Amino acid sequence: MLDLSAAAQPATAAHLFQRRRRAQRRATGLTLVALVVLLGLVVASLAVGSRALSPVDVMSALFSDRRDAVGVIVFELRIPRTLTALLAGSCLGVAGVLMQAVARNPLADPGLLGVNAGAAVGVVVAIAFFGVGTAAGYVWFAFAGAAGAALLVNAAARPGRRGDTIGLVLAGVALSACLGAVVRIITLADDDTFESFRFWAVGSFERRDPDVAAQLLPFAIAGVVLAAAVARGLDQLQLGADLSRSLGVSPAAVVVVAGTAITLLCAVATSAAGPLAFIGLLVAHLVRRVVGRGVRTSLPLAALTGAALTLASDVIGRTIALPGEVEAGIVAAFVGAPLLLWLVVRKPS
Repeated sequence: MLDLSAAAQPATAAHLFQRRRRAQRRATGLTLVALVVLLGLVVASLAVGSRALSPVDVMSALFSDRRDAVGVIVFELRIPRTLTALLAGSCLGVAGVLMQAVARNPLADPGLLGVNAGAAVGVVVAIAFFGVGTAAGYVWFAFAGAAGAALLVNAAARPGRRGDTIGLVLAGVALSACLGAVVRIITLADDDTFESFRFWAVGSFERRDPDVAAQLLPFAIAGVVLAAAVARGLDQLQLGADLSRSLGVSPAAVVVVAGTAITLLCAVATSAAGPLAFIGLLVAHLVRRVVGRGVRTSLPLAALTGAALTLASDVIGRTIALPGEVEAGIVAAFVGAPLLLWLVVRKPS
């Protein structure tokens, strides 16, 4: 008698393999498309501003030793802010995918572990007590505040249950509320601190020092390396804690490594540009919609998509209010919120 169950198993395995191959090919194609779009946005970022430059002027400045007004605008003003936007956006994109995979919650945001609130406290302390008044000066205070907040969240979670993401998220929400109160107390008590802090809090890439991106790049690389290393474990963790253990994966170790990567990536982005709303959350939903839930296949596309959305927000902000500009954080929130709502209410195809 023919054993139908035995014949069905290879067919099922082959079907799953084919689905995985199709998802990988689709992710590769979309990654190439995102890269082309991102290159176009880079050229637009170098050309758009209070003084518009043609693509010919931009290329001439990039590939020559021009020291005229065009060269100064490109190299001293627009390249630093473009690099900072690329760095912050790619970090938020990767952190968004990791955060939703760790929390197993589509509403999880990269700032959920208290990173944004910790960075805000660091900036407020720098302004109010150390007299720091430049974006380059804020960076290390913001990074220290973000890292400190993440460490407190991990310490608040029970040491014996690091695989329990619910406790980790609850600790992050509670700490964010407390740190937000600290920020409000300090800014309300000092008008000068409030005036300086509010420009950082809206999320802007204006007047970024050329060294900001270079200073934060090693931490971003470390975060991306950790994300790549833990991606396979996160994919297996989505099968359930018991099944992942049977596959040789330690849920606690995966959560700790992923949390460290999220901390580094969010700290870099928030330190460089302030809190950018919806970028990480929106990227995670976009990527999951087009390539599925696999973390390993999502990370490259998430990095490019996050960078493109952030840079597009900055370019739009410089375009709609000439000769002034609207901060990228405001544009990201204004455009990202309706787009995220559309993605949520729209039925999957």
